[in-house]
Amino acid sequence: MRLLLDTHVYLWSVMDDRKLTKAARKLILEADEVYVSSASIWEASIKVGLGKLEADVDMLVSEIEASGFMELPVRAVHAALVRNLPDIHRDPFDRLLVAQAMSEPLRLVTSDGHLSKYTDLVITV
Repeated sequence: MRLLLDTHVYLWSVMDDRKLTKAARKLILEADEVYVSSASIWEASIKVGLGKLEADVDMLVSEIEASGFMELPVRAVHAALVRNLPDIHRDPFDRLLVAQAMSEPLRLVTSDGHLSKYTDLVITV
């Protein structure tokens, strides 16, 4: 299985946060490929700058590879696909991650139940 981690799932994974369930950890460990979107690093950077997140953004970048994950760059086709998504959720980062999951295709791992309304590619943990 090929996974794309939602930003918070990636953060919980690299910060060893208890919010990441055992089932989610198992899913990540057993996946064939695990991706982290460059948009997730962008989102984390914004939140750090606004004081809404305490994290070392450089560490988040280096942990992608150190964790055995792969970076998924944001491509023009991903951005263009956002226009076709229904107006279920207004968070632009979540909408972009959904578009990336649909385009690649990847299973998007999230704890945000709203995202499952977009596609059956979403795994809510």
